Amino acid sequence: MDVIESRSPQDPSDIVVAAPRMTAADVADIVQRARIAQRQWWSAGAAARAAGLHAAAEALAARAEEASMLVAREVGKPITEARGEVQRGISILRYYAQVSYLPKGDMFPPSNGVMLWSERRPHGVVGLVTPWNFPVAIPLWKAVPALCAGNAVVMKPSQEAIACALLLQEVIAPHLPEGLFSVVVGSGSEVGNAVTGSADCISFTGSTAVGRGIVRVAADRNVPVQAEMGGLNAAIVLPDADYERTAAIIAGGAMWFAGQKCTATSRVIVVGDGDFETPFINAVEALHIGDPMDPTVTVGPLINEASLRDFTTAVDGARASGGRFLTGDAPAEGLFVRPVVMAGLAPDHPLSCNEVFGPIVTMHRAATPEDAIAMANSVQYGLVTGIHGRDVNLLTSLASQAHSGIVKINASTSGVDFYAPFGGEKMSSYGPREQGLAALDFYSHTTTVTLAQH
Repeated sequence: MDVIESRSPQDPSDIVVAAPRMTAADVADIVQRARIAQRQWWSAGAAARAAGLHAAAEALAARAEEASMLVAREVGKPITEARGEVQRGISILRYYAQVSYLPKGDMFPPSNGVMLWSERRPHGVVGLVTPWNFPVAIPLWKAVPALCAGNAVVMKPSQEAIACALLLQEVIAPHLPEGLFSVVVGSGSEVGNAVTGSADCISFTGSTAVGRGIVRVAADRNVPVQAEMGGLNAAIVLPDADYERTAAIIAGGAMWFAGQKCTATSRVIVVGDGDFETPFINAVEALHIGDPMDPTVTVGPLINEASLRDFTTAVDGARASGGRFLTGDAPAEGLFVRPVVMAGLAPDHPLSCNEVFGPIVTMHRAATPEDAIAMANSVQYGLVTGIHGRDVNLLTSLASQAHSGIVKINASTSGVDFYAPFGGEKMSSYGPREQGLAALDFYSHTTTVTLAQH
């Protein structure tokens, strides 16, 4: 039997799961069963959908520690952070269980006749392509609003997060109509393409290159698509910021989980000539690197050898260009690398302009707040901008000028609230926002109905 393996990044000899590799024909069968289940799910009504999602939430809560340990083992996320992610997944299920009861349309005064109203209806089968770095939260913040809106879900996870995806299926699927929530395992070129080539609506999170390809496929098929892609997030430090507190916030946002988040801080822009480097370097060097199962660890391994090569290549290129290591100039041990803080690079250097999925930050200086926000906006991505200081008028003024979908004031660029819209601008995102009530607009279409007098 042909299988696909997922291995633990902290111990690559540990095969977390070996799952049968599916084919395009398998996906076609699963999508067909999902269509039958979707019709049953939608016709069952809001109370049935709420009950199913609530039962799934309680099932995941009962296995929360097991799921957290699996996240730490399979993708190397530090266990404390993994536990937080699983709790977030449970909250997402509970939230949308209640959202199922919200009105699904509007009444309008008729211009001619008796009644005029609009109603949101599901697309049918939603195809999800999900990444490895949030193997519980991202699948759930996509799948659960899709289910809440009345759709079926077929999800293709990253190879590095197969075990977590299969656990979600095991926990959630029994509480829904058979075939309504399915996980398909295989290559992106066959199974991923089969999902995006057959679903009635597509949501993707991953690399910019793959996301752009999926957007083109969806456009050719004329189906709704949403793609969350890269980030190169800046944290602006104003002269009146509390340097010690801000340094700790930015260090965590940049380096926790080895910086493997699209919302991680990649650039620090210091306004003026204050010594922010010292407290920032101290905060970075205080982070604990090691076994993700250790609750004191905040920085685990990179996900795989390819990620390590990309990280090493980027660091070596910056060194060759005259970049100065403020911390982190040490060889890797396995897939573990020390967080890198680098200064002396121009704002248009490749490392300052292109996302590297790892624990690395470039530091820059700006003469004025206006120069800082211009530098923050100068890259092709626009996911999160962080701004730190005390002057509320200046903070809110800069926030209004940020070319990003999310602005965090005196807060880490990483971490989002599941009940608020999430998404970026420019090359970071394509399509409508995720999460919260905004997600329902993407996972449904609106039909307007006129009832005239007979």
